[in-house]
Amino acid sequence: MNQTIVSYLAQYEFFDFFLNLFKGHESLLSFLVYLVFALIIVGMCATIGGLGTYAERKISADIQMRIGPNRVGPYGILQFLADGVKMITKEDVMPNSADKFLFYLAPVLCLTGVFATLAVLPFSTGFEMSDLNVGVFYLIAISSLVGLGVFLGGYASNSKWSMLGGMRGASQIISYEIPVTISILAITMLAGGMSFGTIVGMQKGLPTNWFIFHNPFAFVAFFVFFTGALAETNRAPFDLPEAESELVSGYHTEYTGMRFGFFALAEYIEVFVVCGVAVALFLGGSNLPFNIKFDNIPLQLFEFAIFMTKTLVLYYVVIWIRWTFPRLRVDQLMSICWKYLTPIAIFNLVGCATWLVVFNGKSIADLVFGGH
Repeated sequence: MNQTIVSYLAQYEFFDFFLNLFKGHESLLSFLVYLVFALIIVGMCATIGGLGTYAERKISADIQMRIGPNRVGPYGILQFLADGVKMITKEDVMPNSADKFLFYLAPVLCLTGVFATLAVLPFSTGFEMSDLNVGVFYLIAISSLVGLGVFLGGYASNSKWSMLGGMRGASQIISYEIPVTISILAITMLAGGMSFGTIVGMQKGLPTNWFIFHNPFAFVAFFVFFTGALAETNRAPFDLPEAESELVSGYHTEYTGMRFGFFALAEYIEVFVVCGVAVALFLGGSNLPFNIKFDNIPLQLFEFAIFMTKTLVLYYVVIWIRWTFPRLRVDQLMSICWKYLTPIAIFNLVGCATWLVVFNGKSIADLVFGGH
């Protein structure tokens, strides 16, 4: 049976009060719990996405020895709210020759694909919408909607710049999904399952139990995954679908107002999701650095804080990379994927399988310190 937020809360006595209150309508209670939890997660991630634009400006300003936003609110912290108001009040313009239905659908697909992945993101051992036994498979499948939205945004605009950006985005996202998926497959092999609960549970205890330190092949797989994830989220130095110096603004050149805001919001939330997935797969997820036998709500909040800290540190690294490396050319982008990352990912997969057989699934720490 899949662990869900409802089944987790059902073990506490206070939940019995609500069951008695909704007696005969337990399905309605489950729906309300899912709805409230979903609204909290979406609201939190939307806020993080907005604050991501502020962090991007402040970090880039520090790197370039500038001040950054400093006018709206203390230290410019309310700049993302000002941006939101500006986008809402801007005129919604659509080219006369655009495909109206697809033009409106594209940003919705991007946002839907990103928000749907939050259903399996393991914020803690209990605070998770649903710990599907095929959670990894679901994540890879549903996140593909973002690539479709990027392509449709370029195609539906009926613009040269947008079409080129959409084609670049489609080829880039589809290509880099291969090394990313193979790297994830290596971790699911080590964990023995595709459930995020299983994967995070296998990394309990000290950081030496994290999959990134399990064996040399898993260590390299983390960097292959992270590099491919940067390309899938169209982050620099892989931001060829936008490439403002070449394509004006790429696939969303013709978008204005809040529809452009949806694309931007989807990108920043997707970066958060990718960092969260990297934490769950390789960096121990929400596990505490020691084993605890009891479970309660405050402990879940502590686990949530650990997960968010690890994720936001990776978020900082993503922004740091953007303002450190120059943009690649298209041919360099494809060469990195097909000539280097994909062969390395396949080699890591075979290496992890060989390691499991030769060392009976033990990690480097188990072999050195005599663990089981």
